[in-house]
Amino acid sequence: MKMRSSNLVFTIFLTFSTLSSISLAQSSPEDFLQVHNQARGDVGVPPLSWNATLVAYAQKYANSKIRNCEMEHSGGPYGENLAEGYGEMTGSDAVKFWLTEKPDYDHYSNSCVNDECLHYTQIVWRDSVHLGCARAKCTNGWMFVICNYDPPGNIDGERPY
Repeated sequence: MKMRSSNLVFTIFLTFSTLSSISLAQSSPEDFLQVHNQARGDVGVPPLSWNATLVAYAQKYANSKIRNCEMEHSGGPYGENLAEGYGEMTGSDAVKFWLTEKPDYDHYSNSCVNDECLHYTQIVWRDSVHLGCARAKCTNGWMFVICNYDPPGNIDGERPY
C-alpha cells in the first residue's frame, strides 16, 4: 500500500497572550486526546490512546527543530501532522487548526476538494489507534507542534472512515 503524502505543510500565524500555566494545561496528553477523539467520535471511529513511544519520537523530532523551526516531515514510520505558530500555540490549538480541513474532504469521492485535507483525514483515520504529540519552542519565538499516529493513515485508495 502506498501512503499519500501531503505537499502542503501549514504554518499557523497566531499570537497568543495566555499565561504559561494555561498554555501548559492546553497541551497535556488529555487535551491532545480530547480534541482528536471528539473529531473521531463525530465520524464514528474509535478513540485514540496515548502512546509513550510516539511521544518520545515526537519530542525528539520537535527538539531537533528548535534552531530553525523548519516545517518538514520527519520521514519516520508513523503518520504525522505538523504545525507551527508564533507565541504560545497550544497543542489543542494545532489540532483544532488541522480540523479546519474537514470541509475540504469529500467522503463520497474520497478526495480533497478546494484545499488540503490530509491532516484532517489522518486525525480521523479509523485504523490509527495510538497518538503521541509534542511541542518545542524555537529560537525564533515560534512553537513547533507534532503529532504522530500509529498505524499511519492516508493510505492511497482507502477511506479514512
